Amino acid sequence: MHEYIRERTISAGRHIVETEETVRSSVKIFGVSKSTVHKSLTERLPKLDPALADEVTTILHYHKAIRHLRGGEATKAKYEKQQPLSN
Repeated sequence: MHEYIRERTISAGRHIVETEETVRSSVKIFGVSKSTVHKSLTERLPKLDPALADEVTTILHYHKAIRHLRGGEATKAKYEKQQPLSN
């Protein structure tokens, strides 16, 4: 594994633990695709730092468990924004 990939993987893991952001929102910071960040966190990080990987996995599972709720809220907000004001 290249050193820059190793460093990016550890940095992404620490960032997720510190901010509890989603993978999608973390992508902007690291300048790589969502798939690359996800692969780093789920496949590479456990080999590099198992303790950090456990913390990241807990956060990723939480985000996965509530993603349907966030999606519903976003859809609701979208349609409320589109409706004309009625008096």
